Amino acid sequence: MDPRALLFAFAPLASEEDRRAFLVAHLAERGLGPRVDAAGNVLAGEGPVWLLAHYDTVLPPTPIRERNGRWYTPAVGDNSSGVAVTLALAGWEGLGVAFTVGEEGLGNLKGARAFFAEHRPRWAVAVDGYLGTLVPWAVGSVRLEARFLGPGGHAWGDRGRPSSSHALGLALAALYALPLPPEAGLNAGRVWGGGAINAIPAEAGLWLDLRARTPEVLEALYREARAALAEAAARAGVEVRIRLLGRRPAGATAPAPLAEAAEAAVREVGLRPEVRAASTDAAAAIEAGVPAIAVGAYRGGGAHTPDEWVEPDSLVTGVRLLAALLGRLP
Repeated sequence: MDPRALLFAFAPLASEEDRRAFLVAHLAERGLGPRVDAAGNVLAGEGPVWLLAHYDTVLPPTPIRERNGRWYTPAVGDNSSGVAVTLALAGWEGLGVAFTVGEEGLGNLKGARAFFAEHRPRWAVAVDGYLGTLVPWAVGSVRLEARFLGPGGHAWGDRGRPSSSHALGLALAALYALPLPPEAGLNAGRVWGGGAINAIPAEAGLWLDLRARTPEVLEALYREARAALAEAAARAGVEVRIRLLGRRPAGATAPAPLAEAAEAAVREVGLRPEVRAASTDAAAAIEAGVPAIAVGAYRGGGAHTPDEWVEPDSLVTGVRLLAALLGRLP
């Protein structure tokens, strides 16, 4: 199957339901017996090796725009191109394919976790990312919501009352002042609070994303972040409520034989392997004890933006790369 044609048909589909229906219809048309599990994953085939490609998106796609040999639309790369390459390989003997949900945003790897709860393949490969990229190490994350709650009041008549926005400001300053090791990251991706210029905010809050390469560093950062949030609330004289939004595991996912086979496959198609740590569906394999790696399969840029793009011909190379990897796995 030509992955470019599959991408052109699949990428503009904006809703998760439409994307799932396309996958089921296409796989059924090819006689591959698709099934949909309770999480919303679409699966076909069986075997010792499984390819996973998430079909959920960050931004809703729009019709593809072509310019200078590139295709533009949100999610055309991440991960519509991964889906297209995986679809092109579906039907290989001894291969299972899983199109998963819940990889982006607050999905918390819902689809991949559901898959590994039911399947224990010998090898798992997440098809996600740019050509040449290999991810044998999962970056773990802890996502939090912190809500600061105060009495509120009139900006003049109740001046001097504790303010939730004051606590939010103190918290943000303290969080971004935390000493982070090179293998850790912190981001307040959403903040909110208040409703009127002349009202003391009764509530303010933030969503916090903490990341690290190792479980130990991640847990230490989590403790420090919670302490910073509590101290900010105490200094401002308000209450803080912290809610866990999700966790993703950290650590090595690919043993040497799998990592070496993937590097050899990248070199076979004329590329240089770029080994890095990231958060992909392969991270869910840690909890299941399944050897896994994420492999990039397209050339593009602008991921998670309205101007995301791919070079459609690069998907052909992506298919060749995955085929080379499959040929090296026992």
